[in-house]
Amino acid sequence: MFLVREAEARDVDDLLALAGTGVFLNLPRDKGLLARKIAKSTQSFRGKLKDARDAEYYFVLEDRATGKVVGSSMIVAQHGTPEEPHTFFMVLPKRKVSKSLHMGFLHQVLRLGFDYDGPTEIGGLVLQRDYRSHPDKLGLLLSFSRFVYMAARRPQFREEVLVELMPPFNERGESPIWEEVGRKFTNLRYDEADRLSRRNKEFITSLFPEGDIYTCMLSSEGREAIGQVGPETQGVRRMLESIGFKYRSMIDPFDGGPHYWAKTSQIDPVRRSKLVKKAQRDLKDAPTQEGILLAFSKKGARSVKTAIRIRGTEFSVSPEVERELGLEDGLECYFLEMKNDRT
Repeated sequence: MFLVREAEARDVDDLLALAGTGVFLNLPRDKGLLARKIAKSTQSFRGKLKDARDAEYYFVLEDRATGKVVGSSMIVAQHGTPEEPHTFFMVLPKRKVSKSLHMGFLHQVLRLGFDYDGPTEIGGLVLQRDYRSHPDKLGLLLSFSRFVYMAARRPQFREEVLVELMPPFNERGESPIWEEVGRKFTNLRYDEADRLSRRNKEFITSLFPEGDIYTCMLSSEGREAIGQVGPETQGVRRMLESIGFKYRSMIDPFDGGPHYWAKTSQIDPVRRSKLVKKAQRDLKDAPTQEGILLAFSKKGARSVKTAIRIRGTEFSVSPEVERELGLEDGLECYFLEMKNDRT
């Protein structure tokens, strides 16, 4: 069985190993920073932060057969505040016309923008390679468990949700957009700028150009990377589009990865998650549904993919699932039916 739960301090080594499998926006290769993020996540889940906008919720996927964490994902309650704005490039068309030459061009430009009252962000979805083709579709479990949690705790999140997707990197492991834009204005390597931006974004506002950047001045490699996703992110993009997310002609100023947005209330798994309660007896004759069951137990938010027997808003499950989720009478639970391979 696979369990999605809140990240705990004991998970730091497993998460560090996950971070080492690639370049991930919200999963740093830094044990100390990971430990601090886990501690902040625990405070977020417990509602102990002074400002709820600062909350960050880390989820992990545990293989119960081995006790190892094999995946992670997260929710940032608000990405973009007056103290730490959400930074992006708008990808815009711009027409230039010469009347004397009777000639015109439609250019594509990048324009730096800032959002001081930003959306909720989801990210940090990482799954060990050996588990990516699992028949239980563990990527969906890890991703959709966040949406069930958002449905259960709707007031904690903003009216819109943002996802920053990973772009393609070249054969040297470089981001073409960073090498041709960001590095020229900051003299920093991509990994240096990414690490620094986690603590302080001042250098972006101070050093990045204020005017439009004409993409015709970039190499073909740089132009082709704008708004695109890497090969391993194609499936994530298709999944997001299928549940209501759309590309909004905005890209990350570091790597050029596309920004996908959706209205929180219109995200399919958020909209369809429903409050249910454990029946006091086994509903043997009730219809069976497959889906994600999330419970708020004494151990925190936990979810599994399982079959439940459900009648109205009451459900019953196997003893194994009851143990894994810590189900008790009256416990707050939410269920998302998985109707097909997508949802």
